[in-house]
Amino acid sequence: MTEPAIIWEATFDDRIKPYTMWSTLLICTVTVVLIPVGILYLIIGNWFITRHLANLGCTLTERTLEIKKGILNKTESTIPLEKITDLQMFQGPIMRHFGLHGFKVETAGQSSTTGSLVNMIGIVDAVKFRKAVLDQRDRLASGSKNAQSAAQPTPSHEASLSDAGVAEILTDIRDTLGRIEAKLGDSNLL
Repeated sequence: MTEPAIIWEATFDDRIKPYTMWSTLLICTVTVVLIPVGILYLIIGNWFITRHLANLGCTLTERTLEIKKGILNKTESTIPLEKITDLQMFQGPIMRHFGLHGFKVETAGQSSTTGSLVNMIGIVDAVKFRKAVLDQRDRLASGSKNAQSAAQPTPSHEASLSDAGVAEILTDIRDTLGRIEAKLGDSNLL
């Protein structure tokens, strides 16, 4: 099996480091109790952020969006493009200050109470990346619709089914259902 062609390998903005450092320190300071944790974070935070960035990846292929992240618990998610319903862009005040954008991947069948499947912050040209993912998803969907329409009966085939032919098929279905009901009634399964 051949590897899918890579359409876009996302790169991450260097401003993620100061954004992560300042936003974490702000949370520690606001929650007063975590000020000692903030001091410890100043000492070892840079190492954690560097490791986090080294393990961060987002790749758009012909059929999937592949996301890698994590320091201790590394996760790799492969999301089929046909399951993606939206890539929601977000930008908080601290992100805005550093000129960063983030997006949340929302998929079909996902519970709205669990939040988004994946959050990514700091992709260079995040708006263009989002557009590329949605465009590729649409191209994939239009290609699959063409394949489905080929399997559908053609109008000329539908026209050959007369009312009498449809009535005969429906009569056969009714008779088959009657036999099934009779067998179920005989075995007292109802």
